[in-house]
Amino acid sequence: MAISTPRFSRETNNQGFELSFPLPPKIDKSQKIPQKPTPALKKAFLRALRKSAPLKCLFKPTPRTPADVVRMARFLLLYLDSNSECGGGGGIKHVEKMAELNKLIRELKTILYGNNEFEPAAEACAQLTEEFFSENTFRLLIICLPKLDLEGRKDATQVVANLQRQRVRSRLIASDYLEDNLDLMDHLISGYEDQGVALHYGTMLRECIRHQSVARYVLNSKCMKKFFDYIQLLNFDVAADAIATFKELLTRHKSTVAEFLSRNYNWFFAEFNSKLLESTNYVTRRQAVKLLGDILLERSNSSVMVHYVSSKDNLRISMNLLREPSKNIQIDAFHVFKLFAANKNKPPGIANIFVANRSKILRFFSDFKIDREDEQFEADKAQVIREIAQVECKDGDLANERLLKTY
Repeated sequence: MAISTPRFSRETNNQGFELSFPLPPKIDKSQKIPQKPTPALKKAFLRALRKSAPLKCLFKPTPRTPADVVRMARFLLLYLDSNSECGGGGGIKHVEKMAELNKLIRELKTILYGNNEFEPAAEACAQLTEEFFSENTFRLLIICLPKLDLEGRKDATQVVANLQRQRVRSRLIASDYLEDNLDLMDHLISGYEDQGVALHYGTMLRECIRHQSVARYVLNSKCMKKFFDYIQLLNFDVAADAIATFKELLTRHKSTVAEFLSRNYNWFFAEFNSKLLESTNYVTRRQAVKLLGDILLERSNSSVMVHYVSSKDNLRISMNLLREPSKNIQIDAFHVFKLFAANKNKPPGIANIFVANRSKILRFFSDFKIDREDEQFEADKAQVIREIAQVECKDGDLANERLLKTY
């Protein structure tokens, strides 16, 4: 076999020395030059690579923990909070981040609620909950809610709702967190002014006031008065949601509600009567009179009830509601009116109204019936008739106590 010897180029430099440089070897055109791998060869190689068990394990991604998901979501929420763009603006990068955030929020919901394939794991839920409240992810999610798309808002609402029930080492840490961040309740309440997030914020708010300390804060906050306006909003869905929250505030935590009503009786019932019971909106009147009955009939509110049924103005409103064409309002108004009649210590003004209008009241109740048989209703009506028939006149001017028109 012939051995090729290297070839050199000889040159002379400026000093007269002869220098030699190796030349590149000649290419033997008879030899085949290796070609690039064909697509078929590439596919075969990748297929073999995938089937290789050791390599497959080597490249398998490490599953992320619930805490990792929360941290990743928090990172994107921080980005969203600092970005003035809302919705789908902000270019491709923004859209990609929003899509990833929606995906993470949906994953959080799946961890908390489970899905068709698995039930939620207690340990995973505890990890998620602890991480969620440790670095203000809860606050970020609420603040950034308007910047999420509709599906993201729905998922976020469910996440917030579920977190209120999660226990970590037997403690509802959501309650502890909210006690230190009560300003978030003001933010949720003001959400009723934005139709885009009103229903989502309303749901979150009702879940948060499951905690008594949070409900107490809302009841005694300046925002409480706003509900009388929110309930009258023209948007039916938002108004209905507002009164649902209002009812929850006034019925869930008995002792807290009794304390609130006792301390705020004058302004609260002045607003309740004028803006709700005497509203021009039928739905508002119906829901308000039903709620009033629930409040007054609650045993823990007995002192408030006695105060309410001692007012001639309140009796006038109740009697006017009895004259409503709606049978539903009439029935709910009856449950309020019977408290005035059953009061054993009727003030002179109340007693004189009953005496002055006795015949009209008795005639009205003799024809007052409901569509279904109800023994309790019939018993209550019979008791009211007896009370009205037996009431005696007290000092006062009867001429000024004739409040009912002819039926």
